[in-house]
Amino acid sequence: MRYGGKVAVDRLSMSVKSGSVTAVMGPNGAGKTTTLETCEGYRRPQSGRVTVLGMDPVTQHRDLAPRVGVMLQSGGAWSGARAEEMLNYVAALHANPLPVDAVVERLGLGSCGRTAYRRLSGGQQQRLGLAMAIIGRPELVFLDEPTSGLDPQARRAGWDLISELSAAGVTVVLTTHYMEEVERLASDVYVVDAGRVVATGSPAELMAAGAGGLITFRAPSGLDTTDLLAALPPDCSVREDVPGRYAVSGQVGPQMLSTLTTWCAQREVMPGQLSIERHTLEDVFLALTGRELRS
Repeated sequence: MRYGGKVAVDRLSMSVKSGSVTAVMGPNGAGKTTTLETCEGYRRPQSGRVTVLGMDPVTQHRDLAPRVGVMLQSGGAWSGARAEEMLNYVAALHANPLPVDAVVERLGLGSCGRTAYRRLSGGQQQRLGLAMAIIGRPELVFLDEPTSGLDPQARRAGWDLISELSAAGVTVVLTTHYMEEVERLASDVYVVDAGRVVATGSPAELMAAGAGGLITFRAPSGLDTTDLLAALPPDCSVREDVPGRYAVSGQVGPQMLSTLTTWCAQREVMPGQLSIERHTLEDVFLALTGRELRS
């Protein structure tokens, strides 16, 4: 997909398993929203092939739409429509919608039901967008940054709802910038940068394949760590940052810790203030996509 001379999606390929929660992550402008809007049928791919539930989302949109819920980044509601009117309208488009009152109560929309969409707070607009996406009992739901701008209570409620959808067999595809959201919800992750997939796997797999971690400890200064380094995997390093403070970096796991403690025991060294720091999903994300700000 191109916008003028800019390639927004560049031969991106991904597959989503039925019943999974798949997160698409990437910096601003990486092509996430364009990818979702293409899958939703709102954009026709300029090249390549997209199928959703076995159908072409553009040419078979009429058959696909009743089975799919969509939460657009731009909201998707008419600015002058009241929140309650909008939700009732979307529910009426489906053969067997969820009870509107139950969804309103679940997402805390009762106090703003008669308020025009344009007058809702950002968080209320987000919650209404999520309600519109799920009201039709979809088999598959696309959520573009579903908890952006929500307060902690509303975000947790959104996470619980997404977890319940998944447990009920609904397939969820979401974009997000919240690493905790990905770790909590997603079974599969695609990291996208410059329109291409740069990494994929479960959150645990991505972290395990990342830059490893760090073990630090205190011990008498000046220890000869040559034997320790030789016993560790080739990608590890050992250094004495300051006298008496040692750091072992690499893929932190039970084997590395066992090697370190055995080495200490053989030298009758008691490691003090031992600390294990494993790289987070955010560390892996920054290593894959860079730390510079994007315009």
